[in-house]
Amino acid sequence: MFEQIDWRTFSAGILSASWLEWISVISQLVSVWYAKRNNWLVYPTGLIGVLIAFYLYLWKSDPPLYADSILNLYYGLMSLYGWYWWTRKKEQAYRYPIRYASKKIIGVGLSIFLLSWVLIAFALMRFTDSNTPIMDACVTSSAIVAMWWMAQRNIEHWIAWICSNLIAIPLNVYKGFILYAIMYFLLLLLAIRGWYEWRNKIDSNETN
Repeated sequence: MFEQIDWRTFSAGILSASWLEWISVISQLVSVWYAKRNNWLVYPTGLIGVLIAFYLYLWKSDPPLYADSILNLYYGLMSLYGWYWWTRKKEQAYRYPIRYASKKIIGVGLSIFLLSWVLIAFALMRFTDSNTPIMDACVTSSAIVAMWWMAQRNIEHWIAWICSNLIAIPLNVYKGFILYAIMYFLLLLLAIRGWYEWRNKIDSNETN
């Protein structure tokens, strides 16, 4: 899969990145930084980046990353959903404080991941010209669950992001989106850090 990728290709991909890619990457990194700080600005900052990513994945990739492009539309919708709930307060407390997900929520999330992975991969293989259906579907499915858990401030969303980013890095390198691959590597590091910071907040009862 990566036999034609070398450091010259890697560096060339960074230098040839469009201004739209740079805006998208920077806004998404800022968004995750706000998420790590448990700040509602995670959503408006991220919204810019995901809408640009939708455009790039669908119209600038050859063949398109169909699942990832649709995923970024989902990000946009979930950003609006999370933005609403994170800024809605009840009795001076957030509607959804930081918390561990219940066994039921974890079970539902894992079921959604497996089912969506199978369905999306099948749809990509059956109805599109995608040459990376399994990886594309895996990134999308894990991110779907991550966004849902994140909107409810479940700490497990960081684990889902870690898994999603681990697959997204090589996928974006292969598709030529080197800047996005670097972004996902940085997001991976931020997700790991975010997990530890949120866990410390729960342990110290600083959940709002």
